[in-house]
Amino acid sequence: MQNDYNMIANLIKNMAVNAVDATVPVTILTGKVISEAPLQIALDSKMIIPEERIKLTKNTSDWTAEISVDHITENKSGGGGYALFESHNHEYKGRKKFLIHNALKVGDEVWLIRETGGQRFIAMDRVYNPNTGCTTK
Repeated sequence: MQNDYNMIANLIKNMAVNAVDATVPVTILTGKVISEAPLQIALDSKMIIPEERIKLTKNTSDWTAEISVDHITENKSGGGGYALFESHNHEYKGRKKFLIHNALKVGDEVWLIRETGGQRFIAMDRVYNPNTGCTTK
């Protein structure tokens, strides 16, 4: 009876090891944006990832943020003699929506996470170049 349990346990262990070996584990890669619409990222000259296999984050897409503001506008000279356009101050206050322009552009080098199985990729962020202080183009 004990021998049967050991055989079953070993069989399950082997099945688990084989299942892991058969999958493509999570991997971090870099790619280069070669098209914006539709989005395409090249891993190399042969492997092009199409838009439907790419998930984006806030670091790699345009998104809207709602922020609180509380300040006074600056005086500007001019107005061309029209009272309506003469210099004045007024409050700019409250919750305002702003569009954050973070979409990937052609030439951006991107950090990608390949999900387990290798079919989908998460575009996490642009690769930062410390020599230029910006992303690689």
